[in-house]
Amino acid sequence: MNREMAKQEDIAAVAGQLADLTRAVEQMANQLGAVRERADTQQERIDLAAKELAEVSTRLQAAANALRESI
Repeated sequence: MNREMAKQEDIAAVAGQLADLTRAVEQMANQLGAVRERADTQQERIDLAAKELAEVSTRLQAAANALRESI
């Protein structure tokens, strides 16, 4: 009977550890999701800034060309 109780206690301990691990993995997954969301937002900002910079560059080039032609 002692072995059976010890076995049940071991199973209960392992089940508790698995539950703790499951919670930890869920928390990490949530944190990863938040990090991914922030990274996506920053990537969108970077893409927008790159587009705006390209537009400014095009306008500057046009202005430089116009200035050369006027000289």
